[in-house]
Amino acid sequence: QVQLVESGGGLVQAGDSLRLSCAVSERTSNNTTVAWFRQALGKGREFVANLFRSTGNPYYADSVKGRFTISKDNAKNVLYLQMNNLKLEDSAVYYCAASTTLIYSTMYDPSRYAYWGQGTQVTVSS
Repeated sequence: QVQLVESGGGLVQAGDSLRLSCAVSERTSNNTTVAWFRQALGKGREFVANLFRSTGNPYYADSVKGRFTISKDNAKNVLYLQMNNLKLEDSAVYYCAASTTLIYSTMYDPSRYAYWGQGTQVTVSS
């Protein structure tokens, strides 16, 4: 059972930066994909970025490409999401997620992730 705990959310202004952290309860295996999703008020859960299985290759939603960076500190078992040049539309609850059974073709589908954190609020103001 993988447990995930996010932190680092807050209220920032447009153009600012913020870094989210996700503590992972156990060392992940080569089959584990870790990811960030977000959910804005009244909308569905949206893929943001992930590190796919043992490849460690990052994948990003088009809306955040070039502004957000996902990374993982394997020694500390912490997943990060560095968010730069934040926009109003980035406001959402951000969730850390993990899957040990994910395949490439379904990596953007939140229903394929079995483990979720409680979420952390990011609010971007003008």
